[in-house]
Amino acid sequence: MLRFPSLAHAVGAVRENMAAAFRALERVWLQAPRTSECPGVASTVSACCRCPLGDNVMKLKEFQHLKMAVAYNLSGTKETYFRNLEEKLTQNKLILKEELKTLLHLCQFRDDVELAKNVIYRYHAENRNVTVGEFKFGPVFMRLCYELDLEESAMELIKDQHLKGFFSDSTSFNILMDMLFIKGKYKSALEVLIEMKNQDVKFNKDTYVLAFAICYKLNSPESLKICITLREEALIKGDVLSRRATCFAVALALNQNEVGKAVSIFSQIMNPESIACCNLNIVIHVQSDMLETLIEILQSAAEGNLSRFVKRYQFAEEVLTKVREKVKHVPTLMAKFDEIYGKLQINGQVTTYTLDALLCHTPKDRKSHTLLLNKSTVSRRTFQPLSQSLLAE
Repeated sequence: MLRFPSLAHAVGAVRENMAAAFRALERVWLQAPRTSECPGVASTVSACCRCPLGDNVMKLKEFQHLKMAVAYNLSGTKETYFRNLEEKLTQNKLILKEELKTLLHLCQFRDDVELAKNVIYRYHAENRNVTVGEFKFGPVFMRLCYELDLEESAMELIKDQHLKGFFSDSTSFNILMDMLFIKGKYKSALEVLIEMKNQDVKFNKDTYVLAFAICYKLNSPESLKICITLREEALIKGDVLSRRATCFAVALALNQNEVGKAVSIFSQIMNPESIACCNLNIVIHVQSDMLETLIEILQSAAEGNLSRFVKRYQFAEEVLTKVREKVKHVPTLMAKFDEIYGKLQINGQVTTYTLDALLCHTPKDRKSHTLLLNKSTVSRRTFQPLSQSLLAE
């Protein structure tokens, strides 16, 4: 009989932990920056564009789901767990990998992160020579900082030489740059990029998207020089430069009136069929004074295949305004443009998105066949776990 009160107490504690986790996550969801819908545009672009990387890269939802699971499965209370770790720090005891992992997933408030930072310093001091191949804590800490709007703490730790090697992966730097980018802190984001390069952390395709987007937003001769240099280095090393990254480089060159550079970079895009490429091509022709060719391109887009099943090119109102300004002093071209513009409007090929919005738009996540296969991990016939080798095949 004496066991039941203690059991009830334990169950109650678990429920309290889970409820607290849900409340904290709900607060985070409500406060977190959202991608908002942009009204009055065609379905080609469905969500707005403040952040260069999608959640398939950031994995914030996965992180939040895992936080809920950790809180639910915790033995005892969060307060007790934190107190035990504080005692281990005071007594100079060894911090275990699972202890740090659990701690990072239990943090709900800014004050919690202060303890996490102290534990990170101790853990790295004890394990700096055995981190190769180990679990990467950097991305977890960065997602936590993203969730709690703690870019200052993230910047402090990622630049601290005492933690060199703790953030040894590109994902940690990418998350921090994305966090700073959506807050408009482009100079700070550039600092992170430079720090990443100084620490010899390998760039991946997402890094280049962020790097070129940051340079594009800074929009200066210096940022263009950085962008061109990074691009040339990437090509020499054989790194993959996505179409999105290249579009940012083209747009930056155009903004800096370096039309020749813009043309050269644009010509190397293998499949310039995106809405951003389409509009950049128009701006290139405007700034190159290639007016007759420009009108031909627009006419072809307006009078092309009329099937409603074929995706049409779309043009930003902002870009078409540039065309109008350019041709208004040539009566014959102006007349043609007005006719074409009317057709584009009727066809739904004019969008209220700005060129900046089109560039920064994050494409929808595309789940691979492997991910879809991995969802089915139990045989429907035998109810036994499926062989991982079969899934891989």
